[in-house]
Amino acid sequence: QLSVPVERLYNWNHQQGEYTQIVATAFSPEGGYALTASPQTIVLWNLTDGKPLTFWTTPGNVLDVDLGPNGDYALLGLSDHSAVIFDVKRGGITNTLYHTNRVRNVSLSADGSKALTGSEDLSAIIWDTKTGKKLQRIKHDNDVQLVALSSDGRSAFSVSKYDKAILWHTQDGSMIGEIPLRRHAVEKGQTFTAASFSDDGSMLLTGGTDRAVKLWDVSDQSMLAKWVIPKRDLWKPTSASIVAVAFSNTEQVYYAVSSNGFVHQLTRPSS
Repeated sequence: QLSVPVERLYNWNHQQGEYTQIVATAFSPEGGYALTASPQTIVLWNLTDGKPLTFWTTPGNVLDVDLGPNGDYALLGLSDHSAVIFDVKRGGITNTLYHTNRVRNVSLSADGSKALTGSEDLSAIIWDTKTGKKLQRIKHDNDVQLVALSSDGRSAFSVSKYDKAILWHTQDGSMIGEIPLRRHAVEKGQTFTAASFSDDGSMLLTGGTDRAVKLWDVSDQSMLAKWVIPKRDLWKPTSASIVAVAFSNTEQVYYAVSSNGFVHQLTRPSS
């Protein structure tokens, strides 16, 4: 486990000379674009030179975002009980996906054809992004706080506060299995805070409120590896949540971003 020093490439704010309250970020699947969101604005950035391409005011307060292929469309989870498919390059909403409470977390398939939304209305829903049609709905017993969709759009992960974390098939809504959670953590609502599928959908990487990053086998939900990120300072508060996780292009190497201000490179020992 390493905290690797890297060079900062760009500083991104939505207004020159001011710090922006960034609430969510996303990269396009091919890695050419990035999207940053404040509660009421989004900016599309070119990753080649770090320059902004478009700036838009959002149709509601943004809670989460994901970005589609080539940076053409974004999925915005909003506090007004909806998610929208937004044309980031030309502006405007192409489809609105309705819930009955705030949409806390969103995820797109790699080709942008499917969207997954998680809401405080206790549901996780898979949608057809072109038609806006609801394809499957999974009911939880509490607010859905985290969702993740596999690159091919066939597998989904949804996590509910005080409830459970489940893997399911998007085609018919059938269960793949349940990722085990410690009872003490569930009772306190301390479930997963970040999740990402591997490109082939066979593994799931998760981060939690306890500084732990875990790698899971999707097929049988067995834990393949676990890391606990280091504290920032030994003598200061120990709590830190994992806010983002990712697979790298190198086998057995993973990344995690923690709320204490570090990006961690994690390595899995060869078996």
